[in-house]
Amino acid sequence: MMKHVAKALFLLVAILMLALPASAQQGNLGPATGRVHIEQVQVAFIGSGQVGGGTLNFRKRNYGITVGGLGVGGIGASKLTANGTVYGLTRLDDFPGAYLQLREGWALGGQGRGTLWLRNDKGVTLKLATRRKGLQLSLGADGVLIGFK
Repeated sequence: MMKHVAKALFLLVAILMLALPASAQQGNLGPATGRVHIEQVQVAFIGSGQVGGGTLNFRKRNYGITVGGLGVGGIGASKLTANGTVYGLTRLDDFPGAYLQLREGWALGGQGRGTLWLRNDKGVTLKLATRRKGLQLSLGADGVLIGFK
C-alpha cells in the first residue's frame, strides 16, 4: 500500500513540475476569448474523480459542455461550481478534448474556494475561480475530458 502511495505522490510532483510553468505564464495568455461555467461533483482519496457539465460562451453563443476526469491528490467529497475565462480559443473545434488540470482549494460545509487551471494540447487555457460545498482538501493534478453535449 505505501509503495502505491509513494508512486502516486511521485507522479503528482512530476506532473506539477511540468505543468506549473504553463500556469505561471498567465500574463502571456493574450486576451480572453470566452467564458465558461462548470458544475461538478468531486470525490478524492489519494486518487480523485469528477463528473459534471456546464456552458461555454464563445463569440456570443452558448454551448453545453460535459466535464469528467481522473487524477491524484486530495481527500473528501464536494460539489464544485466554477466560473472563469477562456484564453487561446480561436476555433470552436479546439475546445473539446483532454486537458491537464492543476487545482488547489478546500471545502468545509457550505464554504470553500479555490482555483483551477486547465490547458489542452491546442493551447486553450481555462482559468476558473471555484466555490465548493462539502468536505474536501484538494491539491493535485488531473486529466480532464471536456466535450460538447
